[in-house]
Amino acid sequence: MNVRRARPEDAAAIAAVHVRTWQAAYENVFGAERLAGLDADRRRLGWERALSQRSDEEDVFVAEEDGEVVAFASCGPARDEPGEGELYAIYALPQAWGGGAGAALMRASLEALRERRFPAAILWVLEDNPRARRFYEREGWTLDDAEWGRKVEPHLGVDVAEVRYRISL
Repeated sequence: MNVRRARPEDAAAIAAVHVRTWQAAYENVFGAERLAGLDADRRRLGWERALSQRSDEEDVFVAEEDGEVVAFASCGPARDEPGEGELYAIYALPQAWGGGAGAALMRASLEALRERRFPAAILWVLEDNPRARRFYEREGWTLDDAEWGRKVEPHLGVDVAEVRYRISL
């Protein structure tokens, strides 16, 4: 397993991981039909922009197995908690689940946030995602039970609840 900072040429692989993971992890929430409409090319364009215009405050990491990107993570300043860090995303291909890519990316992301001297970090996860929530809890994150630690937002035309997790750095 090799973890490294993502490069612009990783955009297509990151987009493929992003789409395939959503399709596998969220079928029970959004339905296979909605998820089949996810466009890897569109996501690739977004990732190309993000990776080529990335600010120095944000990091994107990839995990490779046998030279293939099997997972990615992104992190930076928290979007809704000034002065804290945030794990924006962490996704692994279903065939890589349980193989250590997620844990390796988590270590790299938390180290990057520590280097920026954030005292704590947050992440948002779908409330109805028990697999991810168990992973975060194993990695030391705790559910933020503050009243603003839950929100309902539309994704793919469905209102879904998200919960916030927190970790001290």
